[in-house]
Amino acid sequence: MAILELQIDDAPILRQKAAAVERIDDDLLQLIEDMFETMYAVEGIGLAAPQVGILQRVIIVDIEAHFCEYPLIALINPVITEAIGEELGEEGCLSLPGRRGIVRRAMEITVEGMLPNGKKIKFNADSLMARVVQHEIDHLNGILFIDRLIAEDQKLLEERKEEVEEGKDTRCKIQNTRCQPLES
Repeated sequence: MAILELQIDDAPILRQKAAAVERIDDDLLQLIEDMFETMYAVEGIGLAAPQVGILQRVIIVDIEAHFCEYPLIALINPVITEAIGEELGEEGCLSLPGRRGIVRRAMEITVEGMLPNGKKIKFNADSLMARVVQHEIDHLNGILFIDRLIAEDQKLLEERKEEVEEGKDTRCKIQNTRCQPLES
């Protein structure tokens, strides 16, 4: 296994659409292993192949530490077939170090794709899993979370930061973990 180089900031590959995987072979399986090793090395929870310089429709997600009902998964040619509701959540990106923003995403999604063993899979996801899968599939389409930012939503992030700094925020944090009351 190897840690792959992350494509960051203005890397052109981040704006390109990834090609569908035509066959699962040893090279693809090695890529998936290397993607997991890379993601863990930088303490991420999701990664798409274009983020490591490969224009193939492959994503990995591991949020098990936050939501044990969603074990780690590698998806080949993932497609969102249904999206329900909308929610705001704070996101960052391994390819955009230090940048964060409030992004509107579907609350629940249905995803279809293929596992590394070649079996087709269809599952429903909500909460953090839905958000991460949508974020990673965006990468496969050359879309970054900053493309989805809406100015009025970013005001919420700034207001929340000010409230936290002043010790006035008793609501839940907007973040990529289960909702926890803020400590005073």
